[in-house]
Amino acid sequence: MGRRACDPLDPRRVEHAYRRMGHLSFRKKLWNIVLSGYPGSGKTVLARRLVSENPTFLRLNVDDLRSMFYGTVEPSADDEFVYNCLTSLRDLALRRGYNVILDSTAPQNSTREFLLRTRVDDVVPLLIVMIVSKTEVDRRNQERKLVGASDAWDKVWEEPSKRMPVMKFRSENQASFDTSYYLLTELLKSNISPYRKRFMEHMFPRI
Repeated sequence: MGRRACDPLDPRRVEHAYRRMGHLSFRKKLWNIVLSGYPGSGKTVLARRLVSENPTFLRLNVDDLRSMFYGTVEPSADDEFVYNCLTSLRDLALRRGYNVILDSTAPQNSTREFLLRTRVDDVVPLLIVMIVSKTEVDRRNQERKLVGASDAWDKVWEEPSKRMPVMKFRSENQASFDTSYYLLTELLKSNISPYRKRFMEHMFPRI
């Protein structure tokens, strides 16, 4: 009996697929991808891997802007200015023909909606929510000396709005990360719209 569509992928098959795939051949429309998830959930790892393997993608990070402007990654007194700069840079990159991945925790729908909106035509928005257990996140954050980061995030977390195209990205371990990454790249090079009702639900179920 063949493998069912909902079965987990064999990591060896994923690695073989990467070797055959090379750089992604993307659709005509551009992607505006917003990441959301715990500190330590793998957002930056995902963004940097996508950018390093695909020259048509740019990574923009809100903490990088805060550090550049104010010398700290902590939210500033004028974070609205930081986010306006972030989205202006995003739209400039989209107009130049780049796909963009926004590396930000974005725990609330108001922030997600703001980051998903763009003034550039023919752009497909996608919210990627990193799925990893709090136990694993806390273990990673202890190594980074970020004790309590997950508790602070839990206090402001909101379930994504049903209006948003959402993909779950499992990042519990390397095998689940690689499988999710493979599924993401399959989506990015396809002509499937995340807004379609049957948005490959066996691969990308809503949260």
